[in-house]
Amino acid sequence: MASQYIYSSDPGLIIGFHGCDQNVRDNIVSGQSALRPSKNKWDWLGEGMYFWQNNYERALHYAQNPPTKSAIKTPAVLGAIFSLGHCLDLTDKEGIDLVKLSHESLSKSAEQEKKELPRNVNPKESTDSKDKIIRRLDCAVINNIHSLMEKANEAPFESVRAVFFEGAELYKDAGFLDKTHVQICIRNPNLIKAFFVPRKTVKWP
Repeated sequence: MASQYIYSSDPGLIIGFHGCDQNVRDNIVSGQSALRPSKNKWDWLGEGMYFWQNNYERALHYAQNPPTKSAIKTPAVLGAIFSLGHCLDLTDKEGIDLVKLSHESLSKSAEQEKKELPRNVNPKESTDSKDKIIRRLDCAVINNIHSLMEKANEAPFESVRAVFFEGAELYKDAGFLDKTHVQICIRNPNLIKAFFVPRKTVKWP
């Protein structure tokens, strides 16, 4: 008989951080509420629950500088322990090839229906940025992968992971950017094993 609990398989656990309001964090940690998946049409990795991998500082920065209309009054960081399960990993060639095929599929459909594909753009106040943080096209491409998997009766991806090279050069002609990070989108809530309030370092020994 299958276990009703989510701890029986090999975990391969990862720590991630989610920027949010303190009340939201405390209610999730105490079990009074659940973390809801984001379903914005501009989410970088499609629908799901978002975490910065091993990056408390970026999660806090996000909470302190939230998108317009975000209801964050007291910036806080929610910690989570999770596994990736069946992951669409965009650091891997197989995952990258799927993204390319998905875009080709969307392009053909748009052409047949005489519609334009969504675009990745900058907010009005950041027209000179190269990052194009409103990523409607990328979101549509990733969500389309999940739709194609479902139509083909393939096992669904439970998570999505990608490296984003974002921000300004660390120095002239550098290959390193100051906001580079690894972002993870969890689609299957059973991958999340626990939530926690992040601890500060204590002096030892």
